[in-house]
Amino acid sequence: MKELTEGAFAKVNLTLDVLDKREDGYHNLRSIMQTVSLHDDVHVTVGCEGWQIHCYREVLPPDADENTEPELVTCGLPQDRENLAWKAAEAFYARIGKKPEGLEIFINKRIPLEAGLGGGSAIDCAKAIALGIPYDGDVWDFYCGKAVPKKAMPVGVVLTIPAAGSEGSNSSVITNEDGWIKRGLGCDLTRPAFAIYNPELTYSLPAYQTAAGATDIMAHIMERYFTNEPDVDMTDRLCESVLKTIIRQAPVAVKEPDNYVARAEMMWASTVAHNDFLSCFRVGDWSSHQLSHELSGMYDATHGAALAVAFPAWMTYVYKHDVQRFCRFAVEVMGVEMDFFHPEETALKGIAALRAFFKSIGMPTTLSELGVPEDKLDVLADKVKRGADGTTGQFVKLTRDDCLKIYQLMR
Repeated sequence: MKELTEGAFAKVNLTLDVLDKREDGYHNLRSIMQTVSLHDDVHVTVGCEGWQIHCYREVLPPDADENTEPELVTCGLPQDRENLAWKAAEAFYARIGKKPEGLEIFINKRIPLEAGLGGGSAIDCAKAIALGIPYDGDVWDFYCGKAVPKKAMPVGVVLTIPAAGSEGSNSSVITNEDGWIKRGLGCDLTRPAFAIYNPELTYSLPAYQTAAGATDIMAHIMERYFTNEPDVDMTDRLCESVLKTIIRQAPVAVKEPDNYVARAEMMWASTVAHNDFLSCFRVGDWSSHQLSHELSGMYDATHGAALAVAFPAWMTYVYKHDVQRFCRFAVEVMGVEMDFFHPEETALKGIAALRAFFKSIGMPTTLSELGVPEDKLDVLADKVKRGADGTTGQFVKLTRDDCLKIYQLMR
């Protein structure tokens, strides 16, 4: 028998470009990766009986002290040919044209399964994994409402894309490729235990992803800003301040990707926008997110780009519900001059200014720019997640027909 022990090191993406879409529905990627010191230990034995794989992690018991040795426990990864290490071994031996009768792979997991290194998608996947490890069923049960999480592994993150705010929030969003359904979950068990920020890690972000991240940050704030709750002047002003910070810094980050101040401000705004600090005494709406989720789930639209299309359309549809709040947004956030004789015109000018800002940083503002065909609007409206009463949203409760009309405004 032959034996080999090596470290399998964690990595961070210094650059990540999403290229063309392949026939299998996935995208080709171009990336520069840098390994870090954190690693798994992989021990391979060739020439043993049969193929086997064992995945463990070192865990200290609850009553451990400084002299306690860690115990090895199974870590929740597949212990059969579904494991990626097994598949990698098969691919290696297929390439060299021979396959040993016996192979044993022993993996000591030192990299936490629930570590999120990246942006919202990576962090949200880590959160889903953290929920799935102690759960006997399918983690999708939590996202479709069939089960309520009772426990989760701790989550730690290294933020590389300021956008989703997952580094400080209790929420996560994943897509089920069976039906291409995108669903979110709010669960305090998955709020990260720590988050590491380094603005320099975001210098290599493409302009489009930078702008999409800025849009996502603004959307998180606006979902909270448009509320029916009275007497929330303090958080109104906090929301307006963070929104104006993004409006000021996002164009700088797009044009000057290595501008440390702009990148740092956006990172900080990403967290503040979605860690519930701005939610105090407010009830947010969130229907624009539900509308945009279907655009992302069905047509692979970048989340921020989908929000750039969805949010102004939603605003146009509901602004008459509270014209004064939309006037305040127009004046305090978008810098529109108040027309006291024609407040509705002020509100509409604010919406137009927001749409123009999204366009100025390179975001799409219509469904056609996202590649969404007009004959699919009914399907999109059917798929929007709604509550038991058949509606979505809180500021204005939207029915399925309301959702369809908003999609039509996105054309």
